[in-house]
Amino acid sequence: MLGKATFVVALTALVSITVPLHAAENAPVARGATDGSWKYYGGDGASTKYSTLDQINADNAGKLTLAWSWESPDLPLQKQNRGLGSFAYEATPLAVGNTLYTSTSLAQVAAIDGRTGKTLWVFNPEVYKAGRPTNLGYVHRGVAYWAGDGEERLYLAGHDAYLYAIDAKTGKLITSFGEEGRVNLAKAIPLAVNARNYTMTSPPVICRDVVIVGSSISDGPQYKEAPRGDVQAFDVRTGKPAWIFHAIAQEGEFGNDTWEEGSWKYTGNANVWTLMTTDDELGYVYLPMSTPTNDWYGGHRLGDGLFAECLVCVNAKNGERVWHFQTVHHGVWDYDLPGAPVLCDIKVDGKPIKAVAQITKTGFTFVFDRATGKPVWPIEERPVAPSTVPGEKLSPTQPFPTKPASYERQGSTEENLIDLTPELLAEAKEILNEYDHGPLFTPPTERGTINLPGWAGGANWWGAAFDPDTGLFYIPSITSPIVVKLNEPDPARSNLRYVRGGPALGGGIDGPRGFPLFKPPWGRITAIDLNTGEHAWMIPHGDGPRKKVSEIVGHDVGPLGSGGGGPLLTKTLLFIGQGAAGRGGRSGGAAHVFRAYDKATGKVIAEIPLPGAPSGTPMTYSADGKQYIAMATNDGKIVAYSLPKE
Repeated sequence: MLGKATFVVALTALVSITVPLHAAENAPVARGATDGSWKYYGGDGASTKYSTLDQINADNAGKLTLAWSWESPDLPLQKQNRGLGSFAYEATPLAVGNTLYTSTSLAQVAAIDGRTGKTLWVFNPEVYKAGRPTNLGYVHRGVAYWAGDGEERLYLAGHDAYLYAIDAKTGKLITSFGEEGRVNLAKAIPLAVNARNYTMTSPPVICRDVVIVGSSISDGPQYKEAPRGDVQAFDVRTGKPAWIFHAIAQEGEFGNDTWEEGSWKYTGNANVWTLMTTDDELGYVYLPMSTPTNDWYGGHRLGDGLFAECLVCVNAKNGERVWHFQTVHHGVWDYDLPGAPVLCDIKVDGKPIKAVAQITKTGFTFVFDRATGKPVWPIEERPVAPSTVPGEKLSPTQPFPTKPASYERQGSTEENLIDLTPELLAEAKEILNEYDHGPLFTPPTERGTINLPGWAGGANWWGAAFDPDTGLFYIPSITSPIVVKLNEPDPARSNLRYVRGGPALGGGIDGPRGFPLFKPPWGRITAIDLNTGEHAWMIPHGDGPRKKVSEIVGHDVGPLGSGGGGPLLTKTLLFIGQGAAGRGGRSGGAAHVFRAYDKATGKVIAEIPLPGAPSGTPMTYSADGKQYIAMATNDGKIVAYSLPKE
């Protein structure tokens, strides 16, 4: 294990010193989408999810009407074959000029007229013929856009673990890229089998003319040997391999000694399944890494295990590590870094800082100087509970940021239980005491441990948004606990000593009378001033089971919060969708609505009814001078809203 007796020791061990490529350049990179387009999943390479468009504002947001609705070309295929169904449509379209580009749940790619919703072309690589992808099945979040040499290209990382290059104007494969238009991403990854245990759900990113790709790797392994989550880069024009960053530090590499007893030889995962972020000024790419094999038991991989659950900054030119910080040592909680790191230009104590902010499932926000990796505010190594499970050896400490404060409830403790009435609290205590429980980082046990937050967060893939004008950082999150019970598997079918069990496949746990076990709000939006590290405001996101709880309590309890969605920021407002089945949250039958919030206070400015549950993070763009807001819905559609004609 790395020595972590003090923060200074941890920082010395975890952050390397490298001179940035263009440290002298002062042009701000984290300014959002500034030309009415939306060319990146997160609006810009910095993942701010911010646009300077202001046609839709507090005075007229309530007048938004449906401009058009587009149906995914997946729908006919799914109607013919129910095995192709998807539980969520999580794509966010890109907008270039008057055209939108999107992937579908089955990893088809479509171009859409941004004014009418008319399909311009569809590219179907038929990746579903490789079989149902591991983990989430047919879920896909989007494509990457690149323009150069008079060309416009889209890059799709498909479920079949191939990277495709597509002509943005025609929807045809660019056959000069890779092998007839595609690159086999599984080829360089030991033990990877296309789609079966190694797939792609999130879009690539492009920086300094290389296209960088993460992966989604099976989270339910039966063996300790698994594919590594190495991040790969390819020449954006030719598809030739540029570099590979090893997620599990290999022999002779920095961090290899953090994998004890040779566990680096066979351990897998630690992949980047979510969104990455780029800084074209510095030529850096920011990689949010996940938990190694397996998520809940580390007896086969003793040691802190770099670069699992790290934020890693790499040089886009050669893939070399610039700096990193490990947010969870020797993770056994599935506390992957779930959302894109957000680049933000802030001023702390009068000093300008080019920063990067990383949200987590735990509720912490880690903020660093994005060139050097130096924490903006101190991060303390604090003692945590040891494991009682045979063969396990946890890190004695975990990193706790001193600022900002957590945006989500932490710890399965009595003080966090639902207490809306004395009766509910008494019943909640009985349920709590059926399991092992405790503060954040209480380890899994053979009896079963309640983790709060659970594997859905806290925050998740939808990420956060940053306002470059005010320095406010907006994080939607959910209070979603799970139970993790460690079981010994059949040795004839597994060489793991323990695998996860629990009360249900998803591990969720109900509280008294079907209500959540812990206090509301069960979904929230938190605004943090990154210039000070202080919370500006927090509000419940959605009503939740407000009516039912109010009847029990005897008065209106107000909004209770109910699940999460992705944030969209404009010059004027904060927008977030709310569905009756918010992923990982509590909805209580809430309506499908799209809300506009006052950015300074969190006050609801407008609620726009939606025809379906919003499932993708919204985006905004301008076409022929009119501002639109578009988002994916769970019925396989993209809907776009605009102001009515005067």
